[in-house]
Amino acid sequence: MELFENENIICSINDNDIGEIYEELKNPEIRVSSRGIVINSNGKIAIFNKTKKNEYKLPGGGCEGNESVEETFKREVLEETGCIVDNIKKIGITLEFKKKTNFKQISHIFIANVKEENAGLNLTEKEKAEGSILLWENPKDALELITKSYDKLVGSEYDSLYMTKYVAIRDKKILEFYIDNIM
Repeated sequence: MELFENENIICSINDNDIGEIYEELKNPEIRVSSRGIVINSNGKIAIFNKTKKNEYKLPGGGCEGNESVEETFKREVLEETGCIVDNIKKIGITLEFKKKTNFKQISHIFIANVKEENAGLNLTEKEKAEGSILLWENPKDALELITKSYDKLVGSEYDSLYMTKYVAIRDKKILEFYIDNIM
């Protein structure tokens, strides 16, 4: 595993964590992404619910072009929540090692406050097809939604159950870290 000097590793997930057998990856495809905790003026956080998959996740997604990880976070939050954020603070990274797809994901994790709301969601066709809606929950309730949905997750035409389980485990661990160490 690579060393990420000066980075707080919130979690490292592999196939063992979702009930599969893990083996080392060989020359994996690497994706860099940004995601995190978006807090509104009522102290509630944004949680993205893909209703057709029974999936609850934090806002975020992959870096595009030459975007910095912070720029990616701001863009993804705007697209998935309709909010402009400020007071952005990086709290660490998560690592995912997916043997079935020979895929490694490095997610940069941020906390931010809502500066402006209601710019309107800008969902992808995939997100629309998966029945995506935005919820605002207190952090402990959001954690409970993610935790309780795990055994009821289903795949979609866009993401297999295998990939969806990674999202749930990763975002559960991010929220646990936030609640235990920052909140």
